[in-house]
Amino acid sequence: MHQVAECPICNGNQFKKKYICTDFTCSHEAFQIVECENCKLLLTSPRPEESQLGRYYQSDKYISHSDTSKGLTNKLYKQVRTFTIGQKLRFIKSLSPEGKLLDIGSGAGYFLEACQKSGFNCTGIEPDTTTRERSILQFNISCYPEAELDKLEENSFDIITLWHVLEHVPNLIHRIHRIHQLLKPDAYALIAVPNHHSLDAQFYKAYWAGYDVPRHLWHFSPKNIQQLALLHGFEVTKIKPMVFDAFYVSMLSENYLQHRFSFLRGAWIGLVSNLNSLFSKSPKSSSQIYVLKKRLHLNG
Repeated sequence: MHQVAECPICNGNQFKKKYICTDFTCSHEAFQIVECENCKLLLTSPRPEESQLGRYYQSDKYISHSDTSKGLTNKLYKQVRTFTIGQKLRFIKSLSPEGKLLDIGSGAGYFLEACQKSGFNCTGIEPDTTTRERSILQFNISCYPEAELDKLEENSFDIITLWHVLEHVPNLIHRIHRIHQLLKPDAYALIAVPNHHSLDAQFYKAYWAGYDVPRHLWHFSPKNIQQLALLHGFEVTKIKPMVFDAFYVSMLSENYLQHRFSFLRGAWIGLVSNLNSLFSKSPKSSSQIYVLKKRLHLNG
């Protein structure tokens, strides 16, 4: 197991225990989440070594890889996916109507296929071999292993998207720096991550499905994303809520707790969380899209 010694945002080395969470998706092992005492970033530590992380994705419950329809929650997820892909695409076109798009962590390939059909010149990066090969066969998309990310041409992309991917990346700083290199000047990265400041996260605590240990290595607040962006040559120009995520995550959390009427309880908590975010002065959605605009020069 790997013990994180230094915070990637503030370089702090003082951490306090926050939660002990269970991996309900795959191993049923317990993992610790700690908080940086300086910048308040939450992180999974100790965590599996990078070479061992792959086995924690080998489950038919992990929908972004398996594309499973097992269970009511996953069936609803797949029904909503088509609608949310349309929303994402319209939002992207408001930033860049055309051009080169890179989707890092392209998963089953549905989003990348939609972008390709809408006229973007698309490239995908997907670490999981089986998922990547299946998406290429199903959608005829250009999708490559993660190692190819460092071989792509710098200053060549108009849009880079990471849909619930950044929280999985072991080398967080290298990934943010690489995204900056690959984007054209004034181009955009769209980064979607869970928000542990949301009401549903505060309600479920260690049972919040948004923690998803040990696959989620980093657990961000809006302030953390702002800090990370400024440190690496970006400006956060917009924060957009992902409304359906509150329902999905709350339903999963209810399944973990094995409550009676878990579907109804999860739907109710998801609704209350969304309403709380709507009337809050700060971004408090269960998951949020951060629009990062590349500045021409890095700080320092």
